[in-house]
Amino acid sequence: MSQTPSTIRNISDTAVWVAAYRARETERPDAIFRDHLARRLAGERGEQIAATMPFSNRHAWGFASRTYLFDQFIEEQVAQGADMIVNLAAGLDARPYRMSLPAALQWVEVDLPEILAYKTEILADEKPVCALKHVPLDLADADARNAAFGRLGQQAKRALVVSEGLLIYLAPEDVDALAEDLARISAFQRWVFDIQSPGLLRMTQKNLGAQLARGGAAVKFGPKEGPLFFERHGWTPQDVRSMLKTAARLKRLPFGMRLLAWLPESNGEQGGRPWSGVCLMARK
Repeated sequence: MSQTPSTIRNISDTAVWVAAYRARETERPDAIFRDHLARRLAGERGEQIAATMPFSNRHAWGFASRTYLFDQFIEEQVAQGADMIVNLAAGLDARPYRMSLPAALQWVEVDLPEILAYKTEILADEKPVCALKHVPLDLADADARNAAFGRLGQQAKRALVVSEGLLIYLAPEDVDALAEDLARISAFQRWVFDIQSPGLLRMTQKNLGAQLARGGAAVKFGPKEGPLFFERHGWTPQDVRSMLKTAARLKRLPFGMRLLAWLPESNGEQGGRPWSGVCLMARK
């Protein structure tokens, strides 16, 4: 997390990169969300990374609409009785500090020790609005994550699992394993994540793949089945919201992309079309 000028060096650098886009949105007069901590969390390095990425400004709509949709799903699930949020690969997410949440809500952030340490240092003078807990953990360690999931499952009745910007970096077989591990915990009632189509995955690999891969953050996951990929692992789609159509409704799409938002979309099987969505899944 050191502030040295370069592009992405490791998976943790994607967190400061995304925080820079949240900061840009927050600073707009017509912002669709406000993250008053994003600029501090991103630091100079976050803006340096964003500036080196191809089509930097043209990517802003995707990050803004994704953040907005996750906010909406979290608010809705908390209103419906979720008593715990399990935020996997939480990165520099500031929702426990910026959203209106019940003080009794348990918010658990799971991520690599170094990124949680960086976040704790930057936000040392801030107070979360709910009961915040950090779980330093490498999610690639299946034994460690299953032990953590088991402990968390005993502390909640109706948990919402959140994995924003995580699955795209996993191989399909790793997504298989994670989905099954989560499904084994009865308290994990809902799961919200973002996915993209094979067509958009190929576009991302073409435009950003080299920079990301050099830092060990290659993008890999874009299931042709779309949200239905998770049916065989115990999860069924409850609500799927298009990032493109959301960005169009919120007036965030670049001019050249606005006509795309008028095209019909399917929330089921995906193919070559560039599609991305945020999905709320329910246990079968």
